[in-house]
Amino acid sequence: MTAYTTNPELDLVLERTVDVAPELVWKAWTTPELIVRWFAPKPWSTSSCEIDLQPGGRFHTVMRSPEGEEFPSDGCILVVEEGSALVFTSALGPGFRPQVAEDGFPFTAVVRIAPDGAGTRYTATAIHADASARKQHEDMGFAEGWGAALDQLVDVAKSL
Repeated sequence: MTAYTTNPELDLVLERTVDVAPELVWKAWTTPELIVRWFAPKPWSTSSCEIDLQPGGRFHTVMRSPEGEEFPSDGCILVVEEGSALVFTSALGPGFRPQVAEDGFPFTAVVRIAPDGAGTRYTATAIHADASARKQHEDMGFAEGWGAALDQLVDVAKSL
């Protein structure tokens, strides 16, 4: 994958070392049956997930609010580096087809997984097109939501 330099004016980053093996973090990120168990921060949930784990493949989730309202998100996988990097974007649909955001803002997620002692160094970066999209994502609770989802991912990984 081409090296990417984080731009603090446009990007949001969650970086943490977790006490589960990298293989389990990767499995939790790439297995739809596991993603539905951790992807949305509680009390939200993920009602469905579809992943075609290859560049151009579909990354689709449906998040459900506590009131039962569903929010589908369709994206495109850009990079798959087995066990270490997953990159996907909501700016493109499957097959790299550009798509118009119905609401919200498009972003690209870069998930990096690396061994760190007995655990995993986990870095998730949300890349935005402009500062207003970054701020919107931050204001809707990026740090809290992605942090809570990572805690849930760790719980799921430990149960495997």
